Amino acid sequence: MANIKISTSLGDITVRLYDDTPIHRDNFLKLASEGYYNGTLFHRVIRDFMIQGGDPDSKGAPAGKQLGVGGPDYTLQAEIKPHLFHKRGALCAARLGDEVNPNRESSGSQFYIVWGSVYNPSQLKQMEKQMKQNQVAVTFNDLVSYHKEEIMNMRRNRDRAGLQAMQEQLLKEAEDICKANPAGFTEEQAQAYTTVGGTPHLDGQYTVFGEVTDGLDVVEKIQGVKTLRGDRPCDDVQVIAMTVEA
Repeated sequence: MANIKISTSLGDITVRLYDDTPIHRDNFLKLASEGYYNGTLFHRVIRDFMIQGGDPDSKGAPAGKQLGVGGPDYTLQAEIKPHLFHKRGALCAARLGDEVNPNRESSGSQFYIVWGSVYNPSQLKQMEKQMKQNQVAVTFNDLVSYHKEEIMNMRRNRDRAGLQAMQEQLLKEAEDICKANPAGFTEEQAQAYTTVGGTPHLDGQYTVFGEVTDGLDVVEKIQGVKTLRGDRPCDDVQVIAMTVEA
């Protein structure tokens, strides 16, 4: 697995890139080796959550400049894998929201490193319950979209009985589908989130393509800096260079 040292103005962070996400691995290696990230900023920092960088427009950006939309002229196909999750230190790809990016394609260059929080078991149980409810809702809506024409005909004909029967049928189908593949945390995830910490609510939403192997104390330092409106640090935190290591 490839390793990259990220030298920042607050110290060095070493990340290991996963072979399970080859598109993101190869892209990050290419950009890092070309010096693409040198001089960029960690332009978005949220305490107890994450630090984000990789916007080329942040190089030499004056105070108050709006950042976060820059990147190369391409996106990356999502490589969201269930066994790669948002534990503390995870290296992940930033992206636009689902409303404009339903395929969850990643930014061509922007990334974030997770900090998050440590959760107790009861908090995870409650989160898991919410995940299952959301899973049923999303699956139900997908089924409604699939039967859209049939449902519209019933509405035009004011067939209330038919609509009610269709709703009950689709809800049952959604529940059965979700029972066959229920949302929830694996033992590995639960162990990580209750000991190391992380951001479990992001699992399954963004591509995780690496993790910090050295310099987590630097990540902690960066996520704790004072920020302005828009989450940009008051004092710039710069990526001085990225070095590809064996």
